[in-house]
Amino acid sequence: MKYSKLVWTHILLAVFCLILFWSPGTNAAENEKNVCFRWAFGAMVGSENDRRLVAITRDTMLKRGDQIKMLVELKKKCFVYLLYRSAENEVHMLFPYEMQQFDTDYKMREKYYIPKGTGWFELDANVGRESFYLLASARRLVRLETLMGDYTSADPGKKPELAKQILSEIRKLKKANRKFTTDAERPVAIGGNVRGIKKDKVVLTPDIDPIAAVVSATDFYSKTFTIDHQ
Repeated sequence: MKYSKLVWTHILLAVFCLILFWSPGTNAAENEKNVCFRWAFGAMVGSENDRRLVAITRDTMLKRGDQIKMLVELKKKCFVYLLYRSAENEVHMLFPYEMQQFDTDYKMREKYYIPKGTGWFELDANVGRESFYLLASARRLVRLETLMGDYTSADPGKKPELAKQILSEIRKLKKANRKFTTDAERPVAIGGNVRGIKKDKVVLTPDIDPIAAVVSATDFYSKTFTIDHQ
């Protein structure tokens, strides 16, 4: 009888310790993240006879004739933005393709290529430092959308000041959400006439989907890719 009581005492103690120290683990933590999407930024580099696909995951150097392409695929309903700043400080929204897209064609598990379809952007002879700003939020970034709308419809003389306001808004968003930007990417940086980049007419290029990474965060995510365009 005493032996039985001793066994039950050890069992209860073990259960108590398990409850006290048990952690929900990675899966539960992932479920709490309301910003989640697949992202790919690929570049075709090398000589004409030795072209290869590389994943752009940080600031890098690319040369005239190199080609780039991006991919966004929602895993959870969040709002993803991709902006481009040229060496001449012109600003363009690459994704969404147009702001109305959030209301008309914005679906989970849909692969959105940038540029659309099989086309690629190709770096031209306009060299300099260019930046791509990837932002994602659980809520629409209304102020940023408004500034981009103003910039798109503004007279040429007013665009430099509006471009400064857009870049300032990006910095404010990143600063205000700094605590949310530490989530790492988990593997499995242009509409209209954009100076420095042109669409490639050749479609015999690989799909960048295999190099996509899953990005997950709570409320907000941002990453900037700076390209030294030579």
